[in-house]
Amino acid sequence: MKAEETTTSETPKAQEEPAEIKDQRPETKDQNPESKEQVIDPAPEEFAVLSGMERFAVRVSHRMNEGRWKLFWTWCQKHIGSRWIQLATYKLLRVYGLEHVEAISHERPLLLVANHRSFFDMYTVSSVLFRRTSWPKTLYFPVRGRFFYESPLGMLVNMLMGWWSMYPPIFAENEKRLFDKYSVRRLAQLCREGRGHVIGFHPEGTRNRSDDPYSYLRAQPGVGKVIKDSAPQVIPVFIAGLGNQLPRQVVGNWTGGEQIRIRFGAPLDLTAFLEKKDHVRTYKEIAEFVMSKIAELGEEDRAQFALQGM
Repeated sequence: MKAEETTTSETPKAQEEPAEIKDQRPETKDQNPESKEQVIDPAPEEFAVLSGMERFAVRVSHRMNEGRWKLFWTWCQKHIGSRWIQLATYKLLRVYGLEHVEAISHERPLLLVANHRSFFDMYTVSSVLFRRTSWPKTLYFPVRGRFFYESPLGMLVNMLMGWWSMYPPIFAENEKRLFDKYSVRRLAQLCREGRGHVIGFHPEGTRNRSDDPYSYLRAQPGVGKVIKDSAPQVIPVFIAGLGNQLPRQVVGNWTGGEQIRIRFGAPLDLTAFLEKKDHVRTYKEIAEFVMSKIAELGEEDRAQFALQGM
């Protein structure tokens, strides 16, 4: 069976040695990566704004992302989920810049910030990480709660496709804003504590439905707040070539579909932003900065593939 190609960019910039970004967090007594994470639970008043079905889904997903349950589902994600994604993409998948992911500290959480065009963006990225890197990792992908946490079908999809990693949920509804504040706290904790934590985040907040793969939606300040609160390692990711129709995407692997490109950038130095005042304006500046770095990777992709008529 032909294995998918792993390539580094041919531009001089991509061939440079990845920069080592120092720990940008202020020194605290809680930075020991060996310390056991004390999971934050939602308060009763935060749970109260959710419907009965939503409360049930959150409780189950919350439990599945703790302790031995998380270890079990991570094993499934690595040995089952990543393999079927490989089978469905191996002829089309091209990966660039994975050396940047290898170069970071694996003792600290990593936040991957990526553009969002397909339901399958982070599934495919997770498959690459599990199969191409050897260090232990646990994955978390915060999602909009309106489907995955509002019906039994959504829970089933979260289990069978995400192995419960689509967590924590953000409902983005006025009446559920109190619970969303909890989700942001929990997300910041995952980005601040835990060896091998990898968090996938889409700064745009929703899928971009434009036909132009190099267009982007405005970055939302939420990613800036999470970064400001937790100071994780941050790597931008540009993704192109994935569709939203699963059968068509799978068949395209054997019938000549569009190449799938995943391009990892160098770790971002966010020190200047972390030293600024804790304010919404700072969150927006951080969000715009990381989105600009994703767009730069998109321009590298455009330069490499535009002449090929892709």
